[in-house]
Amino acid sequence: MKYYNKKTTYNGIVYDSKKEAKRAYELDILQRAGQISHLERQKTFELQPSFKAQGKIERAITYIADFYYYDNQKQKWVAEDVKSPMTKTLPIYRIKRKLFLYRFGDILFLET
Repeated sequence: MKYYNKKTTYNGIVYDSKKEAKRAYELDILQRAGQISHLERQKTFELQPSFKAQGKIERAITYIADFYYYDNQKQKWVAEDVKSPMTKTLPIYRIKRKLFLYRFGDILFLET
């Protein structure tokens, strides 16, 4: 669910908001400068695999980071999410954020 966001195109890719498109532009500059590498958009992480319970298959729980890249200065992988203050308060986002931090604690998680 998006709140008052305007889809914006940058470099031929449609982003969910102006803020996300602006961050994509900034990350492109950082990658060209050699500060980051391996930039990916909409990277999916499996927080919990699918499983069968009581004869029913439950789907996996996934989290999709807006951006995923390697920070060459910090020498760390980074998952970055562009979120509005309102979205950050949604219960489902808060739960997925916590599951991500628990499961992938070696990846630096940034909210911008």
